[in-house]
Amino acid sequence: MRDLSAGPRVLLRRLRELMAEPLEPQERLDQIVRQIAANMVAEVCSFYVLRADGALELFATEGLNKNAVHLAQLKMGQGLVGTIAASARSLNLSDARSHPAFTFLPETGEEIYNSFMGVPILRAGRSLGVLVVQNKAHRKYREDEVEALETTSMVLAEMIATGELKQITRAGLELDLSRPVTIEGDAYGDGIGLGHVILHEPRIVVTELLNDDLDAELARLEEALGSLRISIDDMLSRRDVSMEGEHRAVLEAYRMFAHDRGWVRKLEEAIRNGLTCEAAVEKVQSDTRARMIHMTDPYLRERLHDFDDLANRLLRQLTGFVPGGEGLPQDAIIVARAMGAAELLDYPREAIRGLVLEDGAVTSHVVIVARAMGIPVVGQVIGIASLAENRDPIIVDGEDGVVHLRPISEVESAYADKVRFRAKRQEQFRALRDVEPRTRDGQDITLLMNAGLLVDLPQLSESGASGIGLFRTELQFMIASTMPKVDEQENLYRSVLRQAEGRPVTFRTLDIGGDKVVSYFRSAEEENPALGWRAIRLSLDRPGLLRTQLRALLKAAAGTELKLMLPMVTEVNELRLARELLNKEVRHLSRFGHQLPRSLQFGAMLEVPSLMWQLDELMAEVDFVSVGSNDLFQFVMAVDRGNSRVADRFDTLGQPFLRVLRQIVVAADKAGTSLTLCGEIAGKPLTAMALLGIGFRNISMSPAAIGPVKSMLLSLDLAKLEEGLLPAIANTQSEKTVREFLMDFADANGVSL
Repeated sequence: MRDLSAGPRVLLRRLRELMAEPLEPQERLDQIVRQIAANMVAEVCSFYVLRADGALELFATEGLNKNAVHLAQLKMGQGLVGTIAASARSLNLSDARSHPAFTFLPETGEEIYNSFMGVPILRAGRSLGVLVVQNKAHRKYREDEVEALETTSMVLAEMIATGELKQITRAGLELDLSRPVTIEGDAYGDGIGLGHVILHEPRIVVTELLNDDLDAELARLEEALGSLRISIDDMLSRRDVSMEGEHRAVLEAYRMFAHDRGWVRKLEEAIRNGLTCEAAVEKVQSDTRARMIHMTDPYLRERLHDFDDLANRLLRQLTGFVPGGEGLPQDAIIVARAMGAAELLDYPREAIRGLVLEDGAVTSHVVIVARAMGIPVVGQVIGIASLAENRDPIIVDGEDGVVHLRPISEVESAYADKVRFRAKRQEQFRALRDVEPRTRDGQDITLLMNAGLLVDLPQLSESGASGIGLFRTELQFMIASTMPKVDEQENLYRSVLRQAEGRPVTFRTLDIGGDKVVSYFRSAEEENPALGWRAIRLSLDRPGLLRTQLRALLKAAAGTELKLMLPMVTEVNELRLARELLNKEVRHLSRFGHQLPRSLQFGAMLEVPSLMWQLDELMAEVDFVSVGSNDLFQFVMAVDRGNSRVADRFDTLGQPFLRVLRQIVVAADKAGTSLTLCGEIAGKPLTAMALLGIGFRNISMSPAAIGPVKSMLLSLDLAKLEEGLLPAIANTQSEKTVREFLMDFADANGVSL
């Protein structure tokens, strides 16, 4: 019986010899297509390369008119060649001219050939070109011949990727692999980052494509698959992997795929055709990625992503690859399909200039952490991980939600100017760091910053903030793989207080649930999690969780001041129940001789509209109130902030919401209760001006916002603003919106926005 794999192996051996010879690129290509045609008993072999302008140019041929080389071209999707490139799938036809996509190129002289087989030249699932064989006879090429041509195409993919073909590319034209790409995504974190791509899970570059010993390669594959399966079994048996939940389901899927005979059979077939183990994994993985592009079913796409991840694991097993071995550039833009918050923190903060995600949402853990670190973030950038190569130049525009990969010089220059302008503005704001935040007419304002991680703390001094108005304690829980123990919580809170150096810090107790899910904490599926079992509701139902955190806070603040507040309070009675738990912890620590805080302030976040009808009782029950403007606006206006269709429908500076805020200010003034506002509305000069105009004197925002807001208030005559703004909020007949009133006031009175 004839060994069908002998042909491909002989061909690959000859191609390897050709790659090693000192030949000019065009001569090498000409000899490659000649060898392929001879090996496959084909009368024609042609090689098309995808250019940056979307045209597929004939780069080499054996059998067609040689004068057509570098002249004949097809658009992406045009003709049989264009169809193969666009679909990333092979075509095997006994009568090419009967195919509806057939397009005749008269300059090539191909009209006499009937049978046609074309395969895409793929790298990481991307079409870089097309390899074609043709015969006059009406014949259907065998499956092993298709497989052989697909295997051979990897050699040509490597030639394109290494840049060897640039020497024979016509002047003024670029190959697709180096073309500029602009992708619109969603803006998740403000700022602009210019730098170079660092793939979070970098593709392992396979340099040895062709094997010398078939049996040895098959044995290597079997050994690597065995190690992979054992490592997955080990992960599933670890105690910190819960018996149920999404994390375990993913690992179970990995285990199933690692034993999948169809996948293993494809790998073995590629090795029998002459590839090394690594090249076989890359080939099968590239085929899978190409199919993934055309999947519309989200479940099937996710399953194919699982195969993709598994292939990366297997490549790491085979190569002994250690991520991060190359070191980071000082202007790293992290590009990832998806990643966890803890993984982002593994990178040195000083080297990261931006984050680009294919997946993710504004509420994703990694996005929350990135924003806390002041990193520009753009999400939903579909396909970026396959389009980018490590060290490619890239621009992340976190203001407009746009990513420019391999940008042209004009775009790079425009963004460099934009960054310089922002840096100059930041310098001006830094110069205000030690200036007291006092309005032009002499009214003192307290500017506080929001934080949630130790990496935020250096910005307390750098920004000139008076303290931390909101420390989100849940971030420690969200980036951890297991529930933080009481001593771990205590160490974090003590470090925060120590680095605050006597400035006030307001700790918000655990605000998980809803969109803030922690993998190790089981919660029931909810139709509307934003209005469900979360924050103080969850904590009161799990008093052990809250008591552990309260104990850690009390111990950490020994001998100093402790300010703590409860999130998402709906009824004043919830505060009383929580205070009872706090008093129990105070008594417990006293009984065992622990030092307690010098002073203790107990507060609540006002985020739920029901508290608007309990304002007097609320103010009497607590030492301070902090308005959570993000959630309060969402609940008052019935608007999901994460829903792009409605998120911008209503204005935070509209009369209804400003009247709600004014009502809170009046109630706090009447009761003599300290009042702060935390949220995005505080972090923009125009909206912060409105808050000051309706009576807020303490506002908390991101560290980067403090400079612009301080610049605004230093130029503001607050008494004059109040005189005009309060009637504007009350006037239902005005033709001018409140936002328009504020803009006109700023222009007329020289307020710096």
